[in-house]
Amino acid sequence: MASKSTTGLPLDSANIMSTVLEGVSYGFSVLMFIGTIWTFTYKQRIRDINQPSIVVATLLFVLSTVHMIVGIIRLEDGLVKHGNTFHDGPARFFADVTQQTFVTKNTIITLQTLLGDGVVIYRCYVVWRSVWIIILPCMMWCGVAAFGICMVYVQAPTTNAKNVFGNQTGHWITAFLSLTLATNLLSSGLLAYRIWTIERNVSGAYATKNNMPILRVLVDAALLYSAVLCASLVCFALSNNGFYVLGDLIVPIISIAFYMVFIRVAISKKIHECLSATLC
Repeated sequence: MASKSTTGLPLDSANIMSTVLEGVSYGFSVLMFIGTIWTFTYKQRIRDINQPSIVVATLLFVLSTVHMIVGIIRLEDGLVKHGNTFHDGPARFFADVTQQTFVTKNTIITLQTLLGDGVVIYRCYVVWRSVWIIILPCMMWCGVAAFGICMVYVQAPTTNAKNVFGNQTGHWITAFLSLTLATNLLSSGLLAYRIWTIERNVSGAYATKNNMPILRVLVDAALLYSAVLCASLVCFALSNNGFYVLGDLIVPIISIAFYMVFIRVAISKKIHECLSATLC
């Protein structure tokens, strides 16, 4: 099968840029991870620590770290180790979707996406206190998992796929990104709407000052994540090599978006505890 022609940056340049930009974003995510852990644990007894949030934050950090390491290894393989063994040089190496490093990176993206979307859906269940409200998001989450598995499977070294924009891989990637975007928008929208309705129905200056920042952070985090997904979809639809850059940015962006929410929620909880202690 002939390779689909691409536009934009040369593949070797795109992979260099993606690794550099991911490194910068990863650096911010590390700082925010440290801030998240500090916010949850500072002057807290072990039994009072929000352990599920700590576990999720740690998993996000581990996945983004592994993705960063694999990206560096892939860059070295393409430019130093194996680039000259391919007919068209490093560009041909980076175009080969069956390379183990490329498959590993996409596996991590799938896991990171499922973890992030799962947390948002769980939050929807907590604030709505209804299983019915999360039935559709859960079904969509299962679809994301199925498309993610298929996306990784067709890129396995045993397949004949050779181009990320080709028909053999393109359908699964498009479905994965589209459903991920829809799941994120729906879940985040349900969550934000519920918080907004609760805020609207609760009177008092404390509620206004305490809950609205959480709502703004939720919206900002959802918009940040959605913007990267939309840009990735556009680049993929245009067969533009900028997709490689944006695809690598998804992992640290997911971490940053969730750390934003974790820190804001933890700060609001501490403010609530301090006010309660003062009033008692």
